[in-house]
Amino acid sequence: MGTDPAPHEYRLLESEPVHEGRVITLLRDTVAMPGGGDSVREVVRHPGAAAVVALDDDGQVVLLRQYRHPVGQYLWELPAGLRDADGEPPLETAKRELAEEAELAAERWSLLTTHFSSPGFCDEMVLIYLAEGLSPVARPDGFEVEHEELDMTVERVPLADAVQRVFDGGIRNAAAVVGLLAAAQARATSPRLRPVDAT
Repeated sequence: MGTDPAPHEYRLLESEPVHEGRVITLLRDTVAMPGGGDSVREVVRHPGAAAVVALDDDGQVVLLRQYRHPVGQYLWELPAGLRDADGEPPLETAKRELAEEAELAAERWSLLTTHFSSPGFCDEMVLIYLAEGLSPVARPDGFEVEHEELDMTVERVPLADAVQRVFDGGIRNAAAVVGLLAAAQARATSPRLRPVDAT
């Protein structure tokens, strides 16, 4: 069973930049439809992100509580960050974010999932890693805690409790939902995982 996208008959006819921000770019794309005619799509280009299910030897997972302005509330999340450092492989982004946000390093890394967070309008892809064999580390040189991260809470909870929080509606961040459910399934069934450097 392959993972390559199937060929399609949609063609990009024109792509007009509408807004270029610090993180995202908004485009107005005109796309030829396979049945004839064309349609306009607003598309957000995003650098992507890496997230980490950091699981300690006691079966506890690291969760972060962080304020998210677009939804106007605090969310429980995984250590995660943008893939906005030029040329940095996603696994290195995950390692850096785990050190910056949770002051942890890991001996063993596995790629759990890759997913498009909202493909109806955005090309953001999130890679979620499982990190095990945790140990404390200092934050990387030059990293400064600022803005919402100054108000961030770090907590360790049993993986089963975190999964229950998903079903209770207490964890709503998409990467956290996907990552926690995937980690629980991986522990329960030992599925075949892709190489850690896959995308």
